Amino acid sequence: MRKALKLNDISFLIGEKATAPAHVAAMATFHYPPDAGEDYLQNLVRRWRECRQFAAPFNYRYRPWPFPSWDVLNNDEVDLDYHFRHSALPRPGGERELGVLISRLHSHPLDRNRPLWECHVIEGLEDGRFALYLKVHHSQVDGVGGIRMLNSMMADAVDAPPVDPIWAVGMERKRSNPDEPRTPRERPKIWPALKAYGRLRGAMLRRRLRPRHEPDNALPFATPRTSLNGRIGAPRRFATQQYDQDRIRAIASAAGCSTNDVFLAISAGALRRYLEETNALPAESLTAAVPVSVRPADETEVGNAITFIMAKMRTDIADPAERLAAIHRSTTAAKGHLNRLPKAAMDPYTAMLMGPYLIRIVLGLGAATRPMFNLAVSNVPGPKQTLYLDGATLDAIYPVSLLFNGQALNISLVSYDNKVNLGFTGCRDSLPHMQRIAVYTGEALDELDVAVRGESAQVAVA
Repeated sequence: MRKALKLNDISFLIGEKATAPAHVAAMATFHYPPDAGEDYLQNLVRRWRECRQFAAPFNYRYRPWPFPSWDVLNNDEVDLDYHFRHSALPRPGGERELGVLISRLHSHPLDRNRPLWECHVIEGLEDGRFALYLKVHHSQVDGVGGIRMLNSMMADAVDAPPVDPIWAVGMERKRSNPDEPRTPRERPKIWPALKAYGRLRGAMLRRRLRPRHEPDNALPFATPRTSLNGRIGAPRRFATQQYDQDRIRAIASAAGCSTNDVFLAISAGALRRYLEETNALPAESLTAAVPVSVRPADETEVGNAITFIMAKMRTDIADPAERLAAIHRSTTAAKGHLNRLPKAAMDPYTAMLMGPYLIRIVLGLGAATRPMFNLAVSNVPGPKQTLYLDGATLDAIYPVSLLFNGQALNISLVSYDNKVNLGFTGCRDSLPHMQRIAVYTGEALDELDVAVRGESAQVAVA
């Protein structure tokens, strides 16, 4: 049996290089149950190894010829012992040791001769914790779909019965009303997508003729080249930060903007400081590509349901409050452009928008030309309530993202249980001291809080 791929999903496969693996991942940390014995994790791993039922996309294997598609494998054709692995951290098992392991695991591409996923249970984390690292090819899942998959293997109560491992659950999701019909997918609408792309190209031409025209409008390939946009290698670095979501909301409310604007602002503040310290801060603002989910609430289809907006990060503005206001104007302008598009036009519009970028990536020119954007900054809403796995409390979910040549940094956020969890994925070779950027986001949050609310609060750092 075979399944066809959508055009936007194929792009992640043809754009993949040895130095730019196109998988995404999530790292989740858990606290052992209070009554857990020494064999708790061994029993969990043993139970999962006994589960040899595979749901989509964990039984999909890529077939490039005669046209890109998925081979749907039988259960006995999937080698679980290859995909599911049990690891342990060296003592003391702190955040540094965990980050080093995740960086190493994330550096290696997935084997295209097998289903494109790995799942790692990691023991030895200090303070009575363990971790789970799940890695899936981006052609099969986007951020929202990945969080929904993780959510499907968790329970709302600490005493809930054990749930099947994620490869047995797949993209299925509990529905509050199983009898309610799913939202039908509309056929792609090409004409509205063409008109929207035409408006974008017109704006790009006006920008070229009148550089100061529409200063809040961020456009592709109209951003400065920076140290973030050189040639990258395969090794990765990974860092995390965690902040209180209520604090982010309070700043957004006081400034009259969205929480995503605040996230962009603290990322911009961190990048401005990092580039200043290396005498590499450009006079022009950096531009961020911000993924936007167009996945319906009841959508469980394998693949991506995202488009992108371009937003100025206003790294050219020193004052934190002014920078936030300018970012808000830029994201508002970008959303206005996107909101004029019907949902059925999103996929063809995204293919047109990202097409020139992907052609350069495939040709190996991603670092040789003016970048389409400087970095990707992603915000994925996660579960609002505390979740459990076989009685273990889920503490945090951190996104681990992908990089393409010419893009040495990705900053992604997943919210969970009134916390925001930031994952920083960087190129080990071309982005030295990436940990500083992660730390600087906390200091940028402090500065922004003082500038907007006149307050300073203690920042929780992971």
